[in-house]
Amino acid sequence: MKVLCFGSLNIDYTYKVDHFVKKGETLSSESLQVFSGGKGLNQSIALAKAGVETWHAGSIGEDGRFLLEQMEEAGVNTQCVTVLKETRTGNAIIQNDKEGDNCILLYGGANQAITEVQVDQVLERFEKGDFLVLQNEINEMSYLMEQAHKKGLKLVLNPSPMNEKIQKLPLEYVDYFLLNEIEAGQILGQDVREGFDKEKLTQALQKCFPHAAIVLTLGEEGSAYIDRRESFQQPAYKVKALDTTAAGDTFTGYFIGGLLRGQTVREAMDMATKASAIAVTRLGASPSIPSLAEVEAFKVS
Repeated sequence: MKVLCFGSLNIDYTYKVDHFVKKGETLSSESLQVFSGGKGLNQSIALAKAGVETWHAGSIGEDGRFLLEQMEEAGVNTQCVTVLKETRTGNAIIQNDKEGDNCILLYGGANQAITEVQVDQVLERFEKGDFLVLQNEINEMSYLMEQAHKKGLKLVLNPSPMNEKIQKLPLEYVDYFLLNEIEAGQILGQDVREGFDKEKLTQALQKCFPHAAIVLTLGEEGSAYIDRRESFQQPAYKVKALDTTAAGDTFTGYFIGGLLRGQTVREAMDMATKASAIAVTRLGASPSIPSLAEVEAFKVS
């Protein structure tokens, strides 16, 4: 059994700032660092570091070849990545403030140049029971989900960034949703405000998608899990955050990776929580993702 992450590949331009730039404001940054990124790339690296056979599919421009090298170094198979000659690699402008929070501006580039032919060629390499991990930073999502479902792949969806396209997808095919409370509310058509009841929110999601498992990430409050058989809360591990950019992607990779390595849901949730706790103490997106050995050695302070 193997996992295919069909997703975005970005070049991240990360600016360290005192605060997020406001309308009409010109703000000098303290520093600029260039990292590999994209939710797809981050999740592929996290999956590979979690110890499972990981393939990545997607598209880059000629300027993004170094992204392939970084994924390969982490153990990701990149044979399903297409290099386009006349389209730039997707990129992100990331502001990282003194509290460790971030805001992100995306340019789709090659991530929005996926074709049905490419989808068909990639899926030929996979079979029933393999996992497909998706986000919302590439095009042809509906076609990809439909064809993967026909083949019997297990579909994992992290609906980020959340927008109107998500509601048009065949969400009934999803086996695992991994999302935060804002995304959960938007899928359900609810306005999630401070002090919301997370138990009711997860129950509403499970009722709406009865055949799927739901993982709700809650930041400093940890996460919650529910499926047809069980539900529970997973507490967070307290650390000093420097950069939260790839925390959710790290969680996704280690959670699905844990399941594929035979862990129980509770074990996989705990492992994912430890991995994301380590990631937020480091700068950058993919460079912040810890190795399996680091996660296994993580000690609760």
